[in-house]
Amino acid sequence: MMVSDDCLVECPIDEDEDDEEDAGGEVQINPPPPPPPEFASKPLPTPSPNGRPTVPATPTSININPANRDPYGINQHLKVEVSDVLAEPMSPHSIDRVWVYSVVAFESARLWTYRCLSLLLAVPLALLSGILLALLACLHIWCVMPCIQLSHTFLPCLRSLWMCVVNVLISPFCSSVARCCSQITISLSNKDQPLMSDKLTA
Repeated sequence: MMVSDDCLVECPIDEDEDDEEDAGGEVQINPPPPPPPEFASKPLPTPSPNGRPTVPATPTSININPANRDPYGINQHLKVEVSDVLAEPMSPHSIDRVWVYSVVAFESARLWTYRCLSLLLAVPLALLSGILLALLACLHIWCVMPCIQLSHTFLPCLRSLWMCVVNVLISPFCSSVARCCSQITISLSNKDQPLMSDKLTA
């Protein structure tokens, strides 16, 4: 029979408690320390006002916060300001109104073009990205990882089979070729020595 952590109570034993009780002193009972995180029990659902227990909220993987749409900063390089594109040096200066209207035109064109394109393409491209991610996940789960695990399972068998092939076929052949080649000797006669010296001097 398993006992939950809520039923377990730690009772500290203090030898000074008996002395304090005999002396008529007031005994202070300290609350037990909380259990370690790996032994802590899951929090029980708290009842809601309508009588139904509420399940504790778990963080979802969908980020629909309109304020921060790039929490991991994967598109920091797209933060382009006007000064990153348009800049006038000190000598060729345009009229101030022209510069102000150019900045307003740049910002408006960038903002509204992106909004129109995202209105047309955001949902289909997001759907396509989700389909591609699901396809990759399915291939990884049902094809790639099983092949890797099966190869890890069968590699020892293939290794022992390959060792048998090497020991039975390849190793005797290589050793016989080595023995045949070990009997080859090269001897130089006196007639070959002048030719060798001529080659060395040349």
